[in-house]
Amino acid sequence: MSFESDVSRIEEIARKLNASDTSLEESLTLFEEGMDLSRKLEKSLSEAKRKVEIVLGENPDNAEITEF
Repeated sequence: MSFESDVSRIEEIARKLNASDTSLEESLTLFEEGMDLSRKLEKSLSEAKRKVEIVLGENPDNAEITEF
């Protein structure tokens, strides 16, 4: 899945977890899926940050790295 579709899936999971008709078993399964997606997205963001830092570092005279 793409980053955007993973974010959409997490939003869908959050809606289902907030619904009053979601069973405990389904909630646990959804929670686990959401945590897995969260870790995947965090890794993707870290990799993107590193790429930006590399690109900015290619011409250090004209670039500065700032915290996100």
